[in-house]
Amino acid sequence: MAGVALGGYKSEKPVAEGDGSQVHRIRITLTSRNVPSLEKVCRELIKGAKEKELIVKGPVRMPTKVLRITCRKTPCGEGSKTWDRFQMRIHKRIIMLHSPSEILKQITSISIEPGVDVEVTIADSN
Repeated sequence: MAGVALGGYKSEKPVAEGDGSQVHRIRITLTSRNVPSLEKVCRELIKGAKEKELIVKGPVRMPTKVLRITCRKTPCGEGSKTWDRFQMRIHKRIIMLHSPSEILKQITSISIEPGVDVEVTIADSN
């Protein structure tokens, strides 16, 4: 497996070749309203994966979802017709890894910032 291109990247070291573990494609999806905490969690996940010498792609920045609510300021409906405009921005990052599931547990054992949602999807490497 050493030197074989997987998704455009060459691995210098074979990943989990000796212990017989199956290598999975893992997609980690991170969502948050707070960009600095989201970027911090991304950095820590990628740093942990590169310490284990895994193939890492990302973080891929997905388009920001903007949820908007427009409502009248006055509760009774009288007076000048003034409106409040509220919005919430949801930011999303995707990180893709090629690793056995045992190593994934070690990587994702970091402390995750409050307000950051993590979703892990595991697929076969076929």
